[in-house]
Amino acid sequence: MAEVNIAKTYDPKEFENRLYKNWEEKGYFTPKVDENKKPYTIMMPPPNITGQLHLGHALDGTLQDFLIRTKRMQGYSTLWLPGEDHASIATEVKVEKELLKQNLHKKEMGREAFLEKVWEWSDTYRERIKTQYKRLGISADYTRERFTMDEGLSKAVKQVFVDLYNEGLIYRGNRIVNWCPKCQTAISDAEIEYEEQNGHFWHIKYPVVDSDEYLEIATTRPETMLGDTAVAVNPEDERYKHLIGKKLILPLVGREIPVIADDYVGIDFGTGAVKITPAHDPNDYEVGKRHDLPEIVVMDKKGAIVDGYGEYSGMDRYDARRAIVKDLEEQGYLVKIKEHAHNVGTHDRCGTTIEPVTSKQWYVKMKSLAEPAIKVVREGQIKFVPDRFSKTYFNWMENIQDWCISRQLWWGHRVPVWYCKDCGELIVSVDEPTKCTKCSSANLKQDEDVLDTWFSSALWPFSTLGYPEKTEDLKYFYPTDTLVTGYDIIFFWVARMIFSGLHSMGEIPFKTVLIHGIVRDGDGRKMSKSLGNGVDPLEVIEKYGADALRFMLITGNAPGNDIRYYEEKVEAARNFANKIWNASRFVMMNFDKELMDKYKDCKEYTIADKWILSRLNTLVNEVTDNIDKFEVGIASQKVYDFMWTEFCDWYIELVKPVLYGEDEKAKGIVLNVLNEVLSTGLKLLHPAMPYITEEIYTNLPSTDESIVTSNWPTYRAELEDKQAEENMNYIIEAIKALRNVRAEMNVPNSRKAKVTIFAVEGRKAFEEGKLYFEKLASASEVAFTDSKDEIPENAVSTVTKGAEIYMPLLDLVDVEKELERLNKEKEKLEKEITRVEKKLSNEKFISKAPEAVVNEEREKGQKYKEMYEAVLERINNLK
Repeated sequence: MAEVNIAKTYDPKEFENRLYKNWEEKGYFTPKVDENKKPYTIMMPPPNITGQLHLGHALDGTLQDFLIRTKRMQGYSTLWLPGEDHASIATEVKVEKELLKQNLHKKEMGREAFLEKVWEWSDTYRERIKTQYKRLGISADYTRERFTMDEGLSKAVKQVFVDLYNEGLIYRGNRIVNWCPKCQTAISDAEIEYEEQNGHFWHIKYPVVDSDEYLEIATTRPETMLGDTAVAVNPEDERYKHLIGKKLILPLVGREIPVIADDYVGIDFGTGAVKITPAHDPNDYEVGKRHDLPEIVVMDKKGAIVDGYGEYSGMDRYDARRAIVKDLEEQGYLVKIKEHAHNVGTHDRCGTTIEPVTSKQWYVKMKSLAEPAIKVVREGQIKFVPDRFSKTYFNWMENIQDWCISRQLWWGHRVPVWYCKDCGELIVSVDEPTKCTKCSSANLKQDEDVLDTWFSSALWPFSTLGYPEKTEDLKYFYPTDTLVTGYDIIFFWVARMIFSGLHSMGEIPFKTVLIHGIVRDGDGRKMSKSLGNGVDPLEVIEKYGADALRFMLITGNAPGNDIRYYEEKVEAARNFANKIWNASRFVMMNFDKELMDKYKDCKEYTIADKWILSRLNTLVNEVTDNIDKFEVGIASQKVYDFMWTEFCDWYIELVKPVLYGEDEKAKGIVLNVLNEVLSTGLKLLHPAMPYITEEIYTNLPSTDESIVTSNWPTYRAELEDKQAEENMNYIIEAIKALRNVRAEMNVPNSRKAKVTIFAVEGRKAFEEGKLYFEKLASASEVAFTDSKDEIPENAVSTVTKGAEIYMPLLDLVDVEKELERLNKEKEKLEKEITRVEKKLSNEKFISKAPEAVVNEEREKGQKYKEMYEAVLERINNLK
């Protein structure tokens, strides 16, 4: 028995950390710029520094690691560049909450002191995220780790801002934005969550000037009427044509506003008349632009009514709403109130209902940037997997609006714009200016705002490689190859990276966008704190090992689809790892290096050897093809099926007689085949389960230092043997059929029986597999016949692919004992049938018992009768 260097029991805790440390020390994850190799690059979607990693990160990271490990083994110079996102508003909100626990207030602390605290937070959470990812086993190059707020990326952000500004693509303007009154900043559409809330439609009369007529409008936000500058109707609406161009009196305010005609208003929607508040509604803003309406802001940054509106001034928007509704009712303007459930936009960070409001912000002009970004996807230079998500991309890009990039926050990239306090000159610069370019004054002040987090994230594929400097990494690794991300940020991140890469680099940022879904709980619900159904990946790893979690996430994955998390599936993945571990130990225990070297080049294979090598060769081809198509879940499932069933359950069992026999040559050949199949199978499994494959592989007879840097298996034409596969299939199906018969008859494995095979086809295969029937189907001997007349009487038969197989009944059972057992079973069934029939003939039971209970008894009775007939038939056959 050979010495085995892996532990007797599979325990991932014993080797996972040790192996990861070794990988890092050896520099396996740090690629070199090598002109003799093709580069393959993935940029990690940078997680926010706002907390722990969740299962979504684990899925995202595992998919990327799967691809990068495969490409590394295929000989590419693979760069998987990791990093973190500063997550401007999310982090600021989190840090503010933490500081409030210490009775520290952001505004009282001041910008500089507050930012010191955020940097402390950043350092802590970046390290935590890195540690968590490493526990998962990801092979990212942490020597190149980046952070969206580090010095290099900050320089890239400033350079792109300046370039866009100088090209006339960045401007400062007064437009409508999503405003959070609590955080007091503009926010993007990406930061809004819509939730259904119960509200009302307030129907209000707007009197027509110098007339007894009025227009009835309905609104869900009566407090905004203070800023109304028109009422719009559809130009084709016969009810209101005579009022177009006339003036209305704005209730409570007394201001005269016009009736305008615009196709935006649906004739059949509501009353057909819509109040227009350009400063507080995005649709109204567009109508206002078309009709040159004034924009009147009636709320301040805190969501309170501004000065100039009497008793409403200073009121919170909801207090003002109640006061306005009360006054409308008292003054006879309120027609009715209708219940109305509607979707309301809330800030995803603090839960506050957002307030659309016109505000002076920095914007990027999007039309000229969007056009080439649409073209490269349309022409296939960038492919979405699955392709259906390209429709989502096109829908957003073709209807894109100018992008508001400024935020009224402190944490983030400060807008690189300075204002001269003396002459008012605006200076846009990468470096902080020392004097005004117009009047030479040193009295300069930088813009207070920071840039939207997505502005820096949009530059991630090239800013991380050293842009704007022309570095070796940028030249070699850009454009990157595959972006792996969720479908929820196609608009906000994927699209912005595409147009940013095209604009700043003149090239696409990546070739493929692999979209995955989200991880849901077993009931299909999204995981969240409020539902309490979240799962900490570190706890799963602690219990089952990283390989088990990874394998569960991979095999449950199909591009673009959500997956459900079941702990049972993680446990099943761990059982698979355990199976591989035990099978590997068995193989290693039988290794004999001297014999293996002696018969290394001997190809005198048995049918079982030819079969397993051909099946392995087919597997290599299929798995590689699946991975090329990003069908990693299918690929991993195929490896699972092969390793568990064909290798462990069949081939190892088929060759045990050789391993335990005296034929030295046969043993040497089999050991080489076992080593070949095991090592190749481990390589195919490695991208999904890196730890266990490394621990076993490095203890096999191999010249490779590590499975990480070993060569990916390739198809070998000389190993393909479809005839051997077909012949072995005859044998396996026959053995399974014989096992089933014996199991049905409760025959122990120790009881041998003669097997007679009447081969319709595949006679040669059955003859070749004679030994396997004796060892795996408990055959005392195997005979072949060309005539059914030679089949023994009282034989039990089974039909399988290519043959009818018979075993003498007396070889299988002791007839008297079996009859005794069957008669007892017959008596038991007779009693059950009598009991059920008695119950079903009882009128009280039938009339009073629930229908389901009665039906259940009927089904039981039918089942017992069928079992009774089967027992009778068995008794008659034995007699």
